Amino acid sequence: MSALLEVEGLYAGYHKVPAVRDLSFSVEEGEIVALLGANGAGKTTALLTIAGQLAPLTGEVRVFSHVLTGRGAHVLARRGLSLVPQDRGLFTRLTVRENLKIAERRGRAGRSATVLELFPVLVPLLDRRAGVLSGGEQQMLALGRALLCEPKVLLIDEMSLGLAPQVVEHLLGVVRLMATERGTGVLLVEQHAALALSIATRVLVLDHGRLAFSGAVSELKNNPGLLEASYLGGIRDH
Repeated sequence: MSALLEVEGLYAGYHKVPAVRDLSFSVEEGEIVALLGANGAGKTTALLTIAGQLAPLTGEVRVFSHVLTGRGAHVLARRGLSLVPQDRGLFTRLTVRENLKIAERRGRAGRSATVLELFPVLVPLLDRRAGVLSGGEQQMLALGRALLCEPKVLLIDEMSLGLAPQVVEHLLGVVRLMATERGTGVLLVEQHAALALSIATRVLVLDHGRLAFSGAVSELKNNPGLLEASYLGGIRDH
């Protein structure tokens, strides 16, 4: 496998105060990497910085070996990186159909049908404004928009937040499909560790902005106390 996304020595934060310190990792082709940690650990800050929505304090982000540190989100999108943010990033005053059309322009024409096959619940909602959809419907639309951009690297922030378990299961299935069948590299930020571990192949754990653990899912599953300690801020580098 080849690295699609590489992050090296990344420091990120707000008002020149780092919330993420010396973060280094990579995401390979077809790999799903879970980024875990307690609230305030720096997960979303890291994700937004990698996606180009926050300027890094220092460090380097590479997509397909191209250094894109500090470049705008639109530049990273053209390089094949898509972000599904925690707020879903939809045009709430536009319809489902219009949201899909905007995303379709960035990929190949005619791919909306593929999205609707994956999320058939959206078909009767095509002419409904995105802002009045349920949380699950909005998340399906957000992931569908990302799929239309045909990303090679997909960043997802808190996909399960506030959603029913059956909706989350369906969304996770689509993410797994993108990784296994399309070779998409996925970086998944998720507060619910069990959900992330059910789909990920590798895990990163942030503890107060620093990488406290990096390894295979099996290592955490075989040592549940390690993950529990990470959420309590009690582990050190591995």
